[in-house]
Amino acid sequence: MSIYQRVSVDAALHVLRDINRKMDVTQNHVTTGQRVAKASDNAVYWSVATTARTDNKAISAVQDALGMAAATMGTAYTGVQNVIDVVSEIKAKLVAASEDGVDKDKINEELKQLQERLRSVSESATFNSDNWVVLNNDATPTQPRQIPASFIRNADGTVSVGMLSYHIDNTPVGSTTSKDARYLIDDRATGTGEYGVLTSDHFATELGVSQNYVLMTSKNGTTTGQVVISLSSTTTQGQVSEMISVVDAALSQLTTVGSAFGALEKRINLQNDFATKLHDNNTAGIGRLVDADMEEESSRLKALQTQQQLGLQSLNIANATYDTVRQLFQNF
Repeated sequence: MSIYQRVSVDAALHVLRDINRKMDVTQNHVTTGQRVAKASDNAVYWSVATTARTDNKAISAVQDALGMAAATMGTAYTGVQNVIDVVSEIKAKLVAASEDGVDKDKINEELKQLQERLRSVSESATFNSDNWVVLNNDATPTQPRQIPASFIRNADGTVSVGMLSYHIDNTPVGSTTSKDARYLIDDRATGTGEYGVLTSDHFATELGVSQNYVLMTSKNGTTTGQVVISLSSTTTQGQVSEMISVVDAALSQLTTVGSAFGALEKRINLQNDFATKLHDNNTAGIGRLVDADMEEESSRLKALQTQQQLGLQSLNIANATYDTVRQLFQNF
């Protein structure tokens, strides 16, 4: 009988080493939850999954931007809606002033309060220090406001960011008109308030009334010739009618502005829903490529543990022959 390592021992050791190697792999899958954790596991799947993960981070950033934009749009829309309510009250006061025997001075006091409220509401429609209804010196009225809306990976591997634009911010064709009043207030020093519905005198000039009536004047712009809508005991019936016409025209443009904000807010919400679904689909795709089947891996681990125990027993049986040889020599 040879006392050198036997074939049976070699076979048992080989089987046990193979079982231990498979157990290490399976244990790693169970611990990490991934069957492709590094490039050496599967270079193609790892590359695709890594790219998809980076794209998901970009999509998450877009979702954050859309969330901020939705909040900003919601604030702007609320501001426009409140201003419409206040201007409607001003119109109602002017209609009441057209009646015979009313105290126009008392009505004018109410008008002043409502006009102060118009500026307060407009300036308060701010979210994260961003106000989309008041134009100041640091803003360009003809420059579209843009919002990151999508992350695009093209077929050639290049990437780009899709933008949503506030679509009524367009450069006017020819001279500025009342239709270019896209904001509530235009306080720019370089203008006359023409881009603000409440500060534009284009409504009055286009109607051909006797005065360049405005609901309020710009803080910094040129206001020469403009007349803030107000009443006094000397205000004529004809002047009241002109003021009502101007206010009604401003209300029509306010409705246009409110509709534009509402439409953009809807687009933002739809785009955010799409980004959420795209993120979820990417995550699911990554999982299909690299995630381990935990039920399968757990079952495999249990089987390998059983095989390991049997392998150890086989090795012990194979090693037992050495004890037999040793016992033979104990009598010498």
